[in-house]
Amino acid sequence: MRAWWVSGAVALLMWAQGALAGNVLVVGDSISAAFGLDTRAGWVALLEKRLAEGGYSQPVINASISGDTSAGGLARLPALLAQHRPELVIIELGGNDGLRGQAPAQLQQNLAAMIDRSREAGAKVLLLGMQLPPNYGQRYTRAFAEVYVQLAEQKQVPLVPFFLQGVGGVAGMVQDDGIHPTQAAQPRLLDNVWPILQAML
Repeated sequence: MRAWWVSGAVALLMWAQGALAGNVLVVGDSISAAFGLDTRAGWVALLEKRLAEGGYSQPVINASISGDTSAGGLARLPALLAQHRPELVIIELGGNDGLRGQAPAQLQQNLAAMIDRSREAGAKVLLLGMQLPPNYGQRYTRAFAEVYVQLAEQKQVPLVPFFLQGVGGVAGMVQDDGIHPTQAAQPRLLDNVWPILQAML
């Protein structure tokens, strides 16, 4: 994927509401499931390692499934919340919705419901924004990217504007399928998330 930019202003939308002590739950798709890689090399595993090295005690549960959509994540979320009782939910979904040409309005509705249900369960939420390659058309790619910006503003949740920044379209950072990040890209993915995530700990 090539990197397409949306406003980064909401990247600074972060706050501390007391230190987290409980589980961190990642609900994502193949990007967070470390598709094609040893899961121990994925960015979520690297996150757990960085937390431990930094003296944080939060366990990280990776509930990401390759091929998952926002609808699938929404359907799975209630059971995940009940089982793991997270204090922080990281939502990394929407890429497959976009690649399948699904309506941005439906994506926004699904993600909004995930944010609401996570908060109802007492968890903070961090939203990871996705963008689409230009061959999907300017109108659609713009509407897709705006979903995340609008949700961050409407729901007042911290947002990583483009989770794949510095990865999509960069030599050595994407597997031969042209979509999934390589092992070399995993530290960059974590670095894209870390500044905002750290402010929530």
